[in-house]
Amino acid sequence: MSGLLALAATVPGSAVALTGAGVAPVAAALLFGTAIVGAAFLLAWAAEAAQVDVSAGLAVAVLALIAVLPEYSVDFVFTWRGGAAAQQYGSACAAPGDTVPACSLALANMTGANRILVGVGWVLVVLIAWRRSKQRGIRLGRADAVPLAFLTIASLYCLLLPFKRTLTLWDTAVLVAVFVAYSWRVSRAPAGEPDLIGPSAWVGALAKVPRRLSVIGLFLAAAAVIVLAAEPFAQGLVDTGGQLGVSRFLLVQWVAPLASEAPELLVAGLYAWRLHTTEALGALVSSKVNQWTLLVGTLPVVFAASSRGWSGLPIAMAQRGELLLTAAQSLLAIALLLSLSLSLRSALLLAGLFVVQFALGAVVPDGWHDRELIGLSMVYLALAVVALVRNRASLLPMLRDGLSTPHAELGDDMHCTTTGGGRLRLRDRLSARLHI
Repeated sequence: MSGLLALAATVPGSAVALTGAGVAPVAAALLFGTAIVGAAFLLAWAAEAAQVDVSAGLAVAVLALIAVLPEYSVDFVFTWRGGAAAQQYGSACAAPGDTVPACSLALANMTGANRILVGVGWVLVVLIAWRRSKQRGIRLGRADAVPLAFLTIASLYCLLLPFKRTLTLWDTAVLVAVFVAYSWRVSRAPAGEPDLIGPSAWVGALAKVPRRLSVIGLFLAAAAVIVLAAEPFAQGLVDTGGQLGVSRFLLVQWVAPLASEAPELLVAGLYAWRLHTTEALGALVSSKVNQWTLLVGTLPVVFAASSRGWSGLPIAMAQRGELLLTAAQSLLAIALLLSLSLSLRSALLLAGLFVVQFALGAVVPDGWHDRELIGLSMVYLALAVVALVRNRASLLPMLRDGLSTPHAELGDDMHCTTTGGGRLRLRDRLSARLHI
């Protein structure tokens, strides 16, 4: 039933995009946003079912990559428009009288998505685990040190971005190299048995050829919907802001990422509800690696292709504060997770700080916005230092396990287990979920 609902959600937006019918901006944002959400669910289910045919570590990385593809598509639209504006109007990236430069929207979408993933996604998993089983935290396995180690490297590098005037192809080289190294590292993990639920369990239970054809079909269908809906969704958000008098920047930074991240957050929440908390949080950590490396790293490429130049994606003063805050949040999250556990208290801290930025935005005068971002970033960084000092004994073991320890020595952490801790064969688990 859920699969049919997701498929049905993609139909209206795709039909409007194919026919070119005109709709009001608010209706367009809702229509195409719903199509992207439906497509993202299809992508997530296809990626989960593909775990049957690839190694467990690579499956987690691929799932995390596939899950954020809708976010990539929307952000690429804003980046492409920023490049076109830069070619026409210069480094200002804005027509005369335009208060929100097109280049700023690209970075706004990226920073919003990254902060939502940690401030909402990570917290959601811990809160659901606490609500369901009174667990006062989540413990990850040693194998989860792999994404955490690469996230540490990426976050330390991204801490330099707020001090730059442009996001360049050099940044692309560094961040994409980190992503490639991460992908190679997880691809060396041994094959495991995935724990599939819902439509992905149904697809995973098929015979080899039908299963692979179904996975490919879901990928292609979802990709087609995303290609059709990404640009009109972005335009619908911008036009909605103009019509309703709402800041386009805020809509692009928070509403667009919520639409593209919603399926990933819901799938992680579903895993947590079934008490597969390690898998839920581990997948979200991998998604954060993808967004903080490949997404950020490919923006200069899209901008260069659109602007037909090599000057790099301009980083306005306001966006430097946004980048600093995003990097600071990442470093605090890593410091709290150094011991491969995230407590309920730590999750509430991340949630509280995430909410504080909105509260400050409502009371701080517009002219003080940059100072607000810098001040909150300093709070994040100070707390990160405190957490690092408290968890300092875990830093080197985490980096060693994440970067160099052979997967065979990391134990069975890459394998899925039942809630009770026992291991079931894939066919048994699928049969139980499908009530065969």
